Amino acid sequence: MASAPPADVQAAPAAAAVPEAAASAAVPPAGPNSGPSSGPQTAPAAQPAQDALPPLAGEIVVSGSLKAPPEDPLARANETSYEVLQTIDDKFVGPVAKGYEKGVPRPLRMALRNFIRNVREPVVAIAYLLEIKPGKAFETVGRFGINTTIGLGGTIDVARSKPFNLPYRQNGLSNVLGYYGVGPGPYLFLPLVGPTTVRDLFGLIADRLVLPLGVGTPFNKPWYAIPINTIDALDYRNEADEDFTRLRNAADPYSTYRRVYLQSRIDQIEALHGRGPLVHGQVRYGPFARPVGAAAAPVSAAEKRVMEQDDAAADAATTPAPPAAPAPTAEPAPVVQQPAPPPPPPPAPVFISQPVVQPLP
Repeated sequence: MASAPPADVQAAPAAAAVPEAAASAAVPPAGPNSGPSSGPQTAPAAQPAQDALPPLAGEIVVSGSLKAPPEDPLARANETSYEVLQTIDDKFVGPVAKGYEKGVPRPLRMALRNFIRNVREPVVAIAYLLEIKPGKAFETVGRFGINTTIGLGGTIDVARSKPFNLPYRQNGLSNVLGYYGVGPGPYLFLPLVGPTTVRDLFGLIADRLVLPLGVGTPFNKPWYAIPINTIDALDYRNEADEDFTRLRNAADPYSTYRRVYLQSRIDQIEALHGRGPLVHGQVRYGPFARPVGAAAAPVSAAEKRVMEQDDAAADAATTPAPPAAPAPTAEPAPVVQQPAPPPPPPPAPVFISQPVVQPLP
C-alpha cells in the first residue's frame, strides 16, 4: 500500500511552479524619479505558495486522518499482519491443514487432540485454584488422573463420559488476570499467534512455560514442543474452517475478526463470574466458542452478539425519523352573520314652480 508522501515533499513542486516573473514582481523596479532610500526598506510579506494542481470547480477537498480505535492503537500494523497471514494461510497453512485432515485417520487425530489437552490440564487446574474455584480445580485434577491412566496416557477422553461426566474446560493465566479485573490492553494480531491482546499474550506465554520450567524434559525440548504446537494449530485450523470462511466474507474481515475475538474474551471472563452466554459451559474454543447445547449453531456466541450490535447500529442509521407532528393551528373564530341594513328610503319629491305666461287675446 503506497503511503502519502510527507508534507515537505508535496510542497516542493508547488514552490517550483511559481513563475520567476511573480518573484520579481514582489520588488518594484527602481524608476527614473526614484531616489536613494532614506531608511531601511521593509521586505514585502511572503506570499503563500500556490498549489500546483488547484481543485476543480465544484470539487470538495477533505483533509484529515483516520484515528485508530482506542482498543486497537496499532490498527494499521495489525491489519497489515492480518493480510499477510491470510495470504500465507491461503497458500500454505490452509492446504497443509486440509492435507493433515485427509491424510491422517480421524481416530488418530482425535487421539492426538486428547493427548495435547490432557498434557495442559495441570495449567487449567492451577488457573482454577488462583480464581478460588477449588471444585473445578479438583474436577480438572480428576480428569487428568482418569485420562492419564484409564485413557491410555490421555489419548482417550474417558472422563467426559459416564459415570465420570467431567467435561474438558479451557482456562489459563490470561483468564485469571481478566477474572481479577485486569484489562485486555491493546489488541494485537501477531504471526504464529493470531488475534490476541497484551494481557492474553502474557498469559499464553506463562501457560506455555509452566511445564518446561516446572517439569523439564520432554516439555522443554524442541523435538517435542514443535510437533505438538504444529499439530494443535492444524487441528484448530480445520475445526474453525467454516468460521474463518464466514469472517472472510464479511464486509470488513479484519474489524469483524477483532470484534468477535474481543467479545468472545468478554464472554469467557463473564462466565467465570457466573454471567453471560457461556456460563453453563462451552464447546469449541478460541473466538468461536459456542454455548453447550449449541454446537450446531451457525455462529458463535461472540459472533451473534457482534451481529446484533451491527444490526442495531444499521437500523438506527437507516430508520427514518418519524415525521414531526404538525403544530396545532388555532381554529378560526365563527363568523356571525349580521343582518343586512335596510335600503335607504327614496328621496322626497321636490316640486318646482315656474311662472306661466298667458298670451294676451
